[in-house]
Amino acid sequence: EVQLQASGGGLVQAGGSLRLSCAVSGLTFGNSAIAWFHQAPGKEREGIACIVSDNDDTVYSDSVKGRFTIASDNAKNTVYLQMNRLKSEDTAVYYCAARQRVCNSDWLQYSDWGQGTLVTVSS
Repeated sequence: EVQLQASGGGLVQAGGSLRLSCAVSGLTFGNSAIAWFHQAPGKEREGIACIVSDNDDTVYSDSVKGRFTIASDNAKNTVYLQMNRLKSEDTAVYYCAARQRVCNSDWLQYSDWGQGTLVTVSS
């Protein structure tokens, strides 16, 4: 059974940093695409970052490019999202999700999900 566990959210001041973690089990980590999505109240779920560990290929949404970095630690079966220069607009529940081989910005294309972790950025 595939399981993903998101953690690391919390309350942070605007301009600050947080690192989220996604612990993955039950799949071939090096041949999977692991993505981070966020969803704010009243908003659509949005893909913001994705990594394919097989070739270290990464993609980012325009809203986080240059501020967030996604990375994988295959030995620990964990994917991280380093979030820097946080803005109030980043306040949302953050989810990690998995699918086979390639990244996709559409949340409907992901087969497995973590439970989400809340990030709140104060002004």
